[in-house]
Amino acid sequence: MKYIFVFILFISCGKSGGEDPPPDPVIPPSLTFSGLKVNGVYSGFIYNNINKKPVLKFSFSAPLNTGTAANGVTFKAKTGAGAAFATSFENNDSTIVITPSSDLESLTQYDVGVSTALQSKTGAALQTALSVKLLTAIDSTDKFPVISDDALLTLVQQQTFKFFWDFAHPVSGMIRDRNQNPDIVTTGGTGMGVMAIITGIHRNFITRQQGMTRVATIVDFLRTKATPYHGAFAHFINGASGVTIPFSEKDNGADLVETSLLMQGLLTARQYFDGADAAETKIRADINDLWNKVEWSWFRKSSENVLYWHWSPQYNWDMNMKIQGWNEALIVYVLAAGSSASSIPKEVYDNGWASNGAIKNGNSYFGVKLPLGPANGGPLFFAHYSFLGLNPKTLSDAYANYWDQNVAHSKINFEYCKTNPKSFNGYSELCWGLTASDNNAGGYSAHSPTNDLGIISPTAAISSLPYTPVESMNALKFFYYKLGDRIWKEYGFVDAFNLTDIWFANSFLAIDQGPQIIMIENHRSALLWNLFMSCPEVKAGLVKLGFVY
Repeated sequence: MKYIFVFILFISCGKSGGEDPPPDPVIPPSLTFSGLKVNGVYSGFIYNNINKKPVLKFSFSAPLNTGTAANGVTFKAKTGAGAAFATSFENNDSTIVITPSSDLESLTQYDVGVSTALQSKTGAALQTALSVKLLTAIDSTDKFPVISDDALLTLVQQQTFKFFWDFAHPVSGMIRDRNQNPDIVTTGGTGMGVMAIITGIHRNFITRQQGMTRVATIVDFLRTKATPYHGAFAHFINGASGVTIPFSEKDNGADLVETSLLMQGLLTARQYFDGADAAETKIRADINDLWNKVEWSWFRKSSENVLYWHWSPQYNWDMNMKIQGWNEALIVYVLAAGSSASSIPKEVYDNGWASNGAIKNGNSYFGVKLPLGPANGGPLFFAHYSFLGLNPKTLSDAYANYWDQNVAHSKINFEYCKTNPKSFNGYSELCWGLTASDNNAGGYSAHSPTNDLGIISPTAAISSLPYTPVESMNALKFFYYKLGDRIWKEYGFVDAFNLTDIWFANSFLAIDQGPQIIMIENHRSALLWNLFMSCPEVKAGLVKLGFVY
């Protein structure tokens, strides 16, 4: 009996100790990313110039639950539109292979994502999501029929001319700043527009009578409606009323650089419309009236040996911006020196513009010696704006030969883009040109080798055609034939594009379209150069400042 009692006691004691603890949960091994190849190559998570049917292989640390790929993988364009794709598996299901079901669009950004919804066969979720950016290559086929180079130049001029003719302000005839601002007209852009109209007559896009009537409308509006400030005009004007539109809070009056670009165009028109009839005689007289009212010497402020860019009726000289080189404003000093009504002495040019010789550079960049200006030349509009009318071919003074200056500047810009030190997608000997333009950050910037944001501006290379005829023509043909489906629109080439971010502007700017049509014409016939350089005032200004031309 005592043995039975002990056994029962043992059982009782065991029950009183409670249930055995549950086993620890089984934790599946973690799932981690272990490798990526796009078309057999690994180079990080951004891939440029991808073909239309790429193959992506993501490898992981364990075999995958293939059923989770449907929710774990996405393939979509930058716009958000999904792209159909197929998946398959390799390496015992530890590698997922992703291929688009149909050809991808050229020059488009696609994002391929793998989320933490992807699981292993044991149920482990991917620890960290992945994302790969694909930038598809340019479609190398020609977008338009190939025509002769001469015909192509005419076509570019004619299409660009439409901005200055069809899109001009209907009341004033002045040139809108950009296609997105219907009532803001630009003073400097209007000067370029007048030169574009003369080119349009010369190329038979319009008749002489049509062009003369439009220029007369512009001149009459400037004389009777636009507000002058000591003879100078504001940067922006309301094209219907003539009221000044402030460029910024304190920049709400005279802009001497914009006025100079306007006068460059008007003086060119005065020389062109040389007929003896009443209409052409009047337009010459009215242009002379505008020209003679500009108080150039007054913009020395307190008789300083420099000219100032801005003056405001409310803020006076608060902008305090001296017009000093090297930049786009050489034209200001030539016109100011040539004025018979309000001329400046040579020391204003030497001390103010040239900073007593500090304007000189003399260094070499990419094997090209640069006579003037900042390192690597700065934005290319420096070589364009003043030289729409000023002919640099034989122009020199104590500081530079200006043909050498502009050729060097253009070649440095070309060589920089060709070398592409920042490795931006698309830069090449065919796709080059850095200058001031819109950009995909939503702003406007003076792009240059020292301010390179990946933005190519067609106007930069095209407007340098006189200086770099081979390189510029190659770029123009590339822009038209290879990128034409993206950048050739109703007013010519769009303002800018970025092939690294696959962005194309939808904007056209007067001061970027203008140099294209004008400098192409100067390259072809020297029309605008010959007209402007025939002005007695221009000749007088150049001689006074010590130029040889």
